[in-house]
Amino acid sequence: MNKRQDFLTVRGYALRNQTNHDLTPSMEDYLEMIFRLSAGKKPVRLNDLALALNVQPPSATKMVQRLAEAKYLNYERYGAIELTVRGRDMGEKLLKRHQTLEDFFRLLGVKENLLKDTEIIEHSLSQEALDCICLFVDFAKEKPDIIDSFRQFAAAGKTGKTHLVGRLNMD
Repeated sequence: MNKRQDFLTVRGYALRNQTNHDLTPSMEDYLEMIFRLSAGKKPVRLNDLALALNVQPPSATKMVQRLAEAKYLNYERYGAIELTVRGRDMGEKLLKRHQTLEDFFRLLGVKENLLKDTEIIEHSLSQEALDCICLFVDFAKEKPDIIDSFRQFAAAGKTGKTHLVGRLNMD
């Protein structure tokens, strides 16, 4: 490398993105789940949200209050959670991002850790990478023969070709 690259640690990239975006990954998870539970329109109960996210109600209360302060939702103590227009728009985008990544991983054949991998990666992607993945998913849906060829290629690798098996095994 002739010139110093803009290489950062994962935390460094997260902090850089934080300044450009007022939602933390945790806030995104809550907002996405509120959008799911509300089907975009209905009020959501705090206990239902806590249950859906596998967190304690006091933790959910703190995050809901932060989202309300950021104008993503309306919430009064012991009341229902209602998304604002801003919250609905962002919740819809977050859900679409999640679904696109899930579709992408399914196309690749990911099964065992599908939700875990989607949850971890969805908060780390740049808009450019997400746009490319979205384009690829749309392309693959229009050209299923490409995915069939990929799956045959992957199956051949699992039956003995070393170019796929064990190459990046990090376990």
